[in-house]
Amino acid sequence: MRPLQILPSMLASDFSKLGQEVSDIMGAGGDIVHLDVMDGHFVPNITFGPDVIKAIRKCTDKPFDTHLMIAPTDSFLEAFAKAGSDYITVHAEAGPHVHRSLQAIRALGKKAGVAVNPGTPEDLVEYLLDDVDLILAMTVNPGFGGQSFIRPVLEKVRRIRAMVGDRPIDIEVDGGVTADNAGDCAKAGANFLVAGSAAFKGGPNAYAANIETIRKAALLGRGELV
Repeated sequence: MRPLQILPSMLASDFSKLGQEVSDIMGAGGDIVHLDVMDGHFVPNITFGPDVIKAIRKCTDKPFDTHLMIAPTDSFLEAFAKAGSDYITVHAEAGPHVHRSLQAIRALGKKAGVAVNPGTPEDLVEYLLDDVDLILAMTVNPGFGGQSFIRPVLEKVRRIRAMVGDRPIDIEVDGGVTADNAGDCAKAGANFLVAGSAAFKGGPNAYAANIETIRKAALLGRGELV
C-alpha cells in the first residue's frame, strides 16, 4: 500500500500572503504542496505560473506537486521543473501527445503525473502506466476551488487502482475532498488526497486540526485505524 499523503491546495489559500501560507499549512502537517496552474484556456480561470512557484519554493522543504491545467503543456515543462516542482502533472485531455509530455517530464528529472477529468474514462491512461508516477482523478470539473465532490468518480478510482496493480504509482484525488469523503477516497484506492477549502478553513490556527481530521478519516478508510 502506498503511503498516505495529504496535499493542501494553495488555490484555497490567501494569495496576498502566499509564501506565509505555504509555510503555515506545511508546518501544520501538510505532506506535499499542491499547486494548481490554470491558463484561462484549458480551464476558465487563471492562477499563477513558474515565477510564483519559484518565489515560494524557499518557504518549505516539502515536495511541490504542480498540476498543470493548461494547454499546450510541453513548452512550459522546463520552466516549471526549474521553478522547483517535484511532481508535474499534465491532463490527458490537454493535447494529442501526452506520452511525449510524460517522457519530457521524466527527462527533466521530475516525477510525471497524468490527470483525467470526471467525464474522462480511465482507459485513456491504460497505455501510459509504465510512464507515470502518479495518476490524478479529478473529483470536480477543473477550474475553480470550492466545488462539490463528484462521488461517481470513486468507482473510477477503484478501477484505476486495479489497473495499476503492483506498479509504484500514486493515485491522487483532487476536488471537494473533505473529512466526510476522505475515507471513501482512501478505501477506493487513492493515497494522495488534495484538500483545499477543507484544509484552509478557519485560518492558520485551524490548519493542524483540519489536516489531522482529514488524515484520520483517510486512515480509517484504509483500515489503518479502528
